[in-house]
Amino acid sequence: MVDQNQILGLLKTVVDNELNMDIVTAGMVRSLRVDGSSVYVNIALTSDKCPMGQKIKEEVEETIKSMEGVESVNIELSAMNADEQNALLEKLKERGSRAAAPAPPEKLPKKDIKQIIAVLSGKGGVGKSTVTSMLAVELSRRGFKVGVLDADITGPSIPKMFGVIEAPFVLEGRIIPASSKGGIKIMSMNLLLGGEEDAPVIWRGPLISSAIRQFFTDVDWAELDYLVVDLPPGTSDAQLTVLQLIPVDGIVVVSSPQELASVIVGKAVTMSKRLAVPILGVIENMSYVKCPHCGVQINIFGESRGHLLADGINTKYLGALPIDPALSKACDEGKIEEYTSDAFKAVAAKLLG
Repeated sequence: MVDQNQILGLLKTVVDNELNMDIVTAGMVRSLRVDGSSVYVNIALTSDKCPMGQKIKEEVEETIKSMEGVESVNIELSAMNADEQNALLEKLKERGSRAAAPAPPEKLPKKDIKQIIAVLSGKGGVGKSTVTSMLAVELSRRGFKVGVLDADITGPSIPKMFGVIEAPFVLEGRIIPASSKGGIKIMSMNLLLGGEEDAPVIWRGPLISSAIRQFFTDVDWAELDYLVVDLPPGTSDAQLTVLQLIPVDGIVVVSSPQELASVIVGKAVTMSKRLAVPILGVIENMSYVKCPHCGVQINIFGESRGHLLADGINTKYLGALPIDPALSKACDEGKIEEYTSDAFKAVAAKLLG
């Protein structure tokens, strides 16, 4: 369900450059209504001849459409009345007649973690968690100290892939994360369910955001070269929490060849840009499968679109990954660290430069 408060939060990223103030703080969002998957917004411009009007309208539409669950956006432009203009003038005076855009939430301290990479898809079912795990394993094989933060609170799958079942424990007020056989540190909600892997986590947004924050701040990650964050699909509270509060150095985008997947992933990419988090590149997963008898490459989900998605967001195309039954078997058996892939080695080489 589309959340009105979440929309207002995202609209704070839309700035009137003439005022140097976001449109929510400036009082330009006169009304906001959500009806199912449709959003109706009335934007009150400073005047009916405001030169920024069309630009603001386009940015508002793009921002709201980036949210999961939104299918249509209806924007009405109007002009501020005298009372609204006076209220805005007071705000400008309070800021010394030179308004500044509101400061983003302060990032949490990075501590002893050198690089934080978030893996994002926007859409479920494209193998984002698998890519997260493979990236962590490849980094570990290169001699780096690695941790995985499973931010997919309601659909955690990282422990299963690594065969980790031991629960984290508390030592002197700090949570000590579990470790894989290869020494990769792992924190996931599934490790806190008392062995009930199929127990549902039925939480609302604020609780999910709080859990993610605790997984970062209260867990003793010690010294890490890389912390890889597995984001849930979509553009909701969990993603906002990670991208606004955790000092992420860059995002790896995972998609599949289907045009529908690329469109939905594009929403998450737009959100990332709004929050000024660098995009490191695009990986196309499940791009093809090779016939085990003749070796012919079959494009089950259609022709590759990964390079088009990468070009569209002006970032690197890191490469394509095949559907591999051996990978599925390794994940099911908790042996992801024993799996090797030449295709992923090539992808990782491009990512790490």
